[in-house]
Amino acid sequence: MIEGVEEDIIEKIKKSEARDNEVIKAMEEMKKAGVKVLRNEEWQIKNDLVLKEGKIYVPRDEKLKLEIIWLHHNTLIAEYEG
Repeated sequence: MIEGVEEDIIEKIKKSEARDNEVIKAMEEMKKAGVKVLRNEEWQIKNDLVLKEGKIYVPRDEKLKLEIIWLHHNTLIAEYEG
């Protein structure tokens, strides 16, 4: 179950418009064809998220990417300056 900060990140990913051309083309193809899966599941739309090869596509939003990295890599050891 996703909750708290991760839920906020998911919402930011859904709302971001900083997508690259490859994603825009894939989404347009899916929309035209009326499908949620494209090219043998290379691209999918699931729960309003774009997935590439089964993983959540994170838009080209540097602030959002840094937030995700901080969320998953910020540990007490990394913060300790000895």
